[in-house]
Amino acid sequence: MLKQIGRNPYLAKKLIDLGYSGAVVVDYKEALVMMENKIPIGNIGHLVQIPKNMLKKVVEYSPEIITVYSLEKISDINNVAIELGKKQAIMLRVYDDNDMIYSGQTAGFHLDKLKTVIDEIKCKYKNVYIKGVTSFPCFLYDNNKKDIMGTNNLYTVKKAVEILENNDISVEIINTPSATCYQTIEKIKSNGGNCGEPGHGLTGTTPMHAYYNLEEIPCVTYLSEISHNFMGKAYCFGGGHYRRSNVSNAIVGSSLENSKLLKVIPPSDESIDYHFGIDEECNVSDTVVMAFRFQIFVTRSDVVLVKGIHSNNAEIIGIYDSQGRKKEII
Repeated sequence: MLKQIGRNPYLAKKLIDLGYSGAVVVDYKEALVMMENKIPIGNIGHLVQIPKNMLKKVVEYSPEIITVYSLEKISDINNVAIELGKKQAIMLRVYDDNDMIYSGQTAGFHLDKLKTVIDEIKCKYKNVYIKGVTSFPCFLYDNNKKDIMGTNNLYTVKKAVEILENNDISVEIINTPSATCYQTIEKIKSNGGNCGEPGHGLTGTTPMHAYYNLEEIPCVTYLSEISHNFMGKAYCFGGGHYRRSNVSNAIVGSSLENSKLLKVIPPSDESIDYHFGIDEECNVSDTVVMAFRFQIFVTRSDVVLVKGIHSNNAEIIGIYDSQGRKKEII
């Protein structure tokens, strides 16, 4: 899952080289980036369904599975699969009354309706077949317990698997995403899951990584510079703010040796992040380095890939915009 690092195709190819079987794409625009760069797609449709007029292009690309949460979309996929002479695997997104659903992500088949949905798919749609089940979020970091814990959504997925298997459906993919990292792999397995969606786990930036040194090493920073001072505070260039970032501190200075740790004043959530505030005046044009939770694909940030840091021989190998398009190095 590469949305949070700007749908970056270079990193997608490196992950495929390492042995990952494919990408999970957050939406159809991310699917286009991966398709243009010949990256296999494992799962599409989980959080954003595929628009009707793009379905043929996606199904033709042969994603392993398409997540669905309406019978209308299943019908559209079935029609395209008939036209292409294919059988397309689908994954049902499910929910129950006590589940967590983020605003802007409201969707799913209720457990009480799942039997009816199964019967209709079997009866009416011969070119799709149910291969998996999912929900979101199935795991979240619990600050009180200091660990990543299963949510009620996780137990809804387990109930859905039982319903599906009781209706003679072999559930091959049991997808329990959110906060997927080393810390959750055994939790996924012990709860019957066999599939996650590593994103922030790949960059060592899950919420748990903010408090503990875990197996993954954090490897992303936000780099800016002081723009100006105003009324006793400094302001650096923005463009990368994410409302759930919990940004707190910044290192500001002309070098690591000549720098200090200062408090960050993020812009209010209803404002455009033209600048981040710093809690005291600084030298204009000094470098600002922050580390916070990010979702680059919804920002104006550029992504600069750097190699050779561990050998003290840092080299920029590419600059990309927030949508995975390569830019010229200036």
